[in-house]
Amino acid sequence: MMEPSDYYVYVYIDPRNYEEFYYGKGKGKRKYSHLSDDNDNEKAERIQDIKKEGLEPIIKVIAANLTKDEAFLIETTLIWKLGRMLTNVVAGQFSEKFRRHNTLHLDLYGFDFQNSIYLVNVGEGKHRCWADCKNYGFLSAGQGKIWGDAMKTLRVGDVVVAYLKRKKNTGGYVGIGTVAESAVMAQDFKIDGKRLDQLDLVQGGILENASDAEKAEHPVRVSWAVAVNAENGKWASNKNFFTTRLAKASLQNQPDTIEFLKAEFGIDPTSLLK
Repeated sequence: MMEPSDYYVYVYIDPRNYEEFYYGKGKGKRKYSHLSDDNDNEKAERIQDIKKEGLEPIIKVIAANLTKDEAFLIETTLIWKLGRMLTNVVAGQFSEKFRRHNTLHLDLYGFDFQNSIYLVNVGEGKHRCWADCKNYGFLSAGQGKIWGDAMKTLRVGDVVVAYLKRKKNTGGYVGIGTVAESAVMAQDFKIDGKRLDQLDLVQGGILENASDAEKAEHPVRVSWAVAVNAENGKWASNKNFFTTRLAKASLQNQPDTIEFLKAEFGIDPTSLLK
C-alpha cells in the first residue's frame, strides 16, 4: 500500500521585510493554524506584531504532494539552513542526521570524510609486541572473538594511534599511522609477500591459534607516519589523556589527546584522514 502524499511544507514570511521566519509541515489547513496562536513564543509574537500594523503574514507552500517523512525531511533541511534566523523552537525530525551549526570551518567525520581516528592498544604479551608492530608495520589483536572483531572494524584510511601500556618509564602513545589493508587472520597476513612465520619476529606467539577464526590474531596493515620505541613513548601524568582497555576506541571526541599527539609527534592525526 502506497503511503499518502497529502503533506506539504510551508513558510511564514514577514511582509514588512520579506524575511522568512517560520517553516512548518502539515496537511489540510494546517498552514493557517498559527494565525490564531496566542502562546507565549517568538513565532506568535512575530505574527501579532505584524497584525498590529494592519498586515498579515505571507504564507506560501514551498513543497507539496509529499509523504509524511518527505515533509519532515524538507522541513528540517530548511530549518537547518536558516537556523536562528527562524522562530522554530525545535530543529525538526531527522535533525540528528544534519551537520552541527557553526562547523563549516571544520572537517567532520561522516560529512567531510568517512574515516575516523582510533586508539588501538598494542597489548604486549605472549601474542604480540610493539617492536614487531613498529618494525613490520601492523597492529593486531585476538585470542578471543571480541578482540579480533574489533580489528576487523578498522577500515582502509582510518588513522590509528598505537598505545602501549605504561610500565615504569616506558610506553604511552608510540605511533600514528594509517590503515593500509583491512585485518585478516594471522595465517593469511603477509608483509612484502612473506607470511608471519617467515619473518624474524620478536614475539612468535602471534601465530598461536592462527587457523581458528574466533581465536586467531587479526593483524591489520599500518603505514606508520611516525613510530617510536617503547622507551620514547609519549605521555604526561595527571592530564587525563585518553586510554582504554578495549582493543580499539574512537579518538574523535578527545581534542586534548589529539592536541597532545600533535605537539609531541609533530603530526596532526586529523590531517591524515581522507
